[in-house]
Amino acid sequence: MRVVIDTNVLVSGVFFGGLPGRILEAWKDEKLTLVISPAILEEYYRVGRILAMKYQGVDLDPLLALLAMYADIIDATDISEGICEDPDDDKFMACAVAGGAYVVVSGDKHLRAVSGWQGVDVMTPRAFVERYLPKKR
Repeated sequence: MRVVIDTNVLVSGVFFGGLPGRILEAWKDEKLTLVISPAILEEYYRVGRILAMKYQGVDLDPLLALLAMYADIIDATDISEGICEDPDDDKFMACAVAGGAYVVVSGDKHLRAVSGWQGVDVMTPRAFVERYLPKKR
């Protein structure tokens, strides 16, 4: 399964584990393919730098290097008509469509509001884990 994850899911998974952490674990275990675009990867790096300055000892670079090597990085053209209330969120939908990932995992209300656009289902981490990841034993 091909999936795009929003920055909030990535950060939550790294710092807090929980359901976002299970999604990252599923990627690590090759149970799903993370699909990202250069614009998404840049946002991940930008947020990582901000967190590193704010919280001593925080370093997302090792995970981001793994993403750069093992995620499916695709070119996604900008969505000219703008679909999300927050235009910065459009890149996640564009990536999903261009990369054949018809699920975006996000807690962002602006992204969830456009679920269904071009067949892309925007799901919370809880909904995604309940539907697609088997229960941990």
